[in-house]
This record gives sequence, C-alpha cells and structure tokens, in this order.
Amino acid sequence: MIEVNNLTADKIDEKFLKGLARKVLEGENKKVELSIALVGQDRIRELNRKYRKKDKATDVLSFQYGDSGEIVLCPEIIEINAHQYRFSFKKELTRVLIHGILHILGYNHQEMKKKQNNG
Repeated sequence: MIEVNNLTADKIDEKFLKGLARKVLEGENKKVELSIALVGQDRIRELNRKYRKKDKATDVLSFQYGDSGEIVLCPEIIEINAHQYRFSFKKELTRVLIHGILHILGYNHQEMKKKQNNG
C-alpha cells in the first residue's frame, strides 16, 4: 500500500508519486507499506532538527519502521534544488523520491551511487 498526504498548498500529482514508488519497489522486488508526506519548510526543518540534529530545511527525509516506511518531501526545497541543478521540478522530485525509497530499503549513499551509475 502506498499513501500520499499532501500537507501543503502545492499541487502535486499524487498518481505520479504512487506510480513511481510502486515502480521502484517492484524493481527492487520489495513489498513495503509506504507513506509519502509533503510538508512545508518549517515542518521538515523541525523533523530534520529532531531526528538528524541538523537545524535546516531539507528536501527529503526517510523513516523506516520494519516492513513500512515514511518519506517526507518538501516541495519548496525540491523546487529550489531543481532550479540550482537546472532540472525540472518533476525530475528533481523523481530523484529525491527514489533516494528516499532506497534509504527505506536499507541502501546507504555509497550503494545508491553505485546503483545509479550502473543504471
């Protein structure tokens, strides 16, 4: 099951998020219950401070709970990063959602980089 909770005023294609998440999980041959929350900068900063001891807003946070996980996305930060990297918002959203899912599946940054490079 994949659920999306948009707690922002931003219009986000929930069907796209669910489809992408499903595709990544199927590609990794994993069955995980997943919750995707979209929040503002203040909320993600609060979560980042509480759980990672980093007092700044970020684009994505991942939380794993056994066979389920939660991904928290901040569309405002994703938009800022997309502009900085000269990506479309959708491409950056795709990148950070995949990143978050791979963390939930247990991958670390080095393993994810290797997976991304091997295509």
